[in-house]
Amino acid sequence: MTEPSTDPLARIAAALERLAPPLPASADPLAHPAYVWRGTVLEPVRDFRPLPLERLHGVDAQRRAMLDNARHLAAKAAAHDVLLWGARGTGKSALVKAVTGAVQAEGGALALVEIVTAQLDTLPALFALIAECPRAFLLFIDDLGFDAAADGRALRSMLDGGAEARPANARLVVTSNRRHLVPREMIDQPNAVNPRDAADDALALADRFGLSLGFHVVDQDGYLAIVASYATAYALPFDPMDAVGFATRRGARSGRVAWHYIVELAGRQGRSLG
Repeated sequence: MTEPSTDPLARIAAALERLAPPLPASADPLAHPAYVWRGTVLEPVRDFRPLPLERLHGVDAQRRAMLDNARHLAAKAAAHDVLLWGARGTGKSALVKAVTGAVQAEGGALALVEIVTAQLDTLPALFALIAECPRAFLLFIDDLGFDAAADGRALRSMLDGGAEARPANARLVVTSNRRHLVPREMIDQPNAVNPRDAADDALALADRFGLSLGFHVVDQDGYLAIVASYATAYALPFDPMDAVGFATRRGARSGRVAWHYIVELAGRQGRSLG
């Protein structure tokens, strides 16, 4: 049996090691369809189930552009960083995941990595981790927005021109409710010393995305088409007037509201959507 160390420094070092164990290792970046970046390690998404592309209605042009770009990236061809902007609940995030799933189903070497806004400063570590992988990555930042133009400058350099720009096998895909990622008042800045310079600085981040796709509120027919698609997929009969009434009570028509209506229908019938 090994004698316990009598060296005070050794005992302190051992105690600190017990209090702060080594960080877990990253998941194999070649083994999973989707990951979450935790700032220091990649963790696999436990249950990655993207919607089939055909389930997304009213976004045909956006779907084609996003799919073509993801295919280019997976094939090691030139591809854009992508900004998906527009109204809430119109399918921006769902499209990112559905395109990833579609390219993977085709045999494309592509994975999705979701990143939270609070960890943007750790992106260089992620770049270093995946740069040499024989696989492409969509680095997904959902619902991004900055309170001031200066807050986006670090991300701007990573997109284009900075010393720590993203590697060739990775492209950023960002969703936002704002077309320019900063509040409109930051673009206008009536008190700026040089209003033109202030506006240029605010718009510079959005300009770094080679592909910018707008998403807009759907009309009633579009909303009902989305509901019908979900209802068919889950064998749920529905009354269009009931679906419209549900959206009216919610004060919005969108793909998200359509899904919430389907959840409501399934619950009424004692059905699971799992």
